[in-house]
Amino acid sequence: MIYIKNAQQIEKIRKSGQLASRTLDMVSEHLRPGVTTKRLDDLVHDFILKHGAIPATLGYKGSKGTIPFPASCCISINEVVVHGIPNGRVVNDGDLVKIDVTTILDGFFGDTARSFLVGQVPEVGVRLCKATEESMYLGIKEVRDGSRLGDVGHAIQTHVEAQGFSVVRYFVGHGVGIHFHEDPCVPHYGQRGRGQRIRSGMVFTVEPMINEGVFGIDILPDGWTTVTADGKLSAQFEHTLAVTGDGADILTLS
Repeated sequence: MIYIKNAQQIEKIRKSGQLASRTLDMVSEHLRPGVTTKRLDDLVHDFILKHGAIPATLGYKGSKGTIPFPASCCISINEVVVHGIPNGRVVNDGDLVKIDVTTILDGFFGDTARSFLVGQVPEVGVRLCKATEESMYLGIKEVRDGSRLGDVGHAIQTHVEAQGFSVVRYFVGHGVGIHFHEDPCVPHYGQRGRGQRIRSGMVFTVEPMINEGVFGIDILPDGWTTVTADGKLSAQFEHTLAVTGDGADILTLS
């Protein structure tokens, strides 16, 4: 079921999304060599609660048999693609760090993620982050009433593959707002003119996960931490957006 949001709902999602974005602004100021992921998660947790919201990931139940997620954000370093658990790992100079924050404010969800370069990151990591962020915005540019999700995926896939990178297939973007995860699924690969028709009032994420090497992934025994199959780097950027008649209204801007 795809929820078509009205203007009042979209504004509530925007407020939640803006808080999630401000949370990333805040935590990025503390992201430096020597800090632990647990410390960063504590900062995220306290900031979200201070602003009257709830961290959506804390206690979130995934697939059957998976433990509830034990932290207030996902922090994924280097080869960790997504869903990294902030368990005390130390951030080092040269790390590529992804932080994914979802807030629940006044009952509505806002979801956003960024990749950060800590210190002297290898040149391939710099290029990977740049290509990933560019691809997200190219995908968002395809969003308007009447376009198709395949247009979004095609724009992302062609941009990153032209630079020798690959698109993770196992995870996709998703509807969001009333619930954490809603329809539609939003692949970051595809064919132009194919896939779900996009309609005004839809709210969903565009969140490409782009790998330095192969697109395959492995999920570790904790049921959450997802790593690249070849141990190479991965980057991600994510915005929540609302579909309008002539484009996309990004709801996760500070």
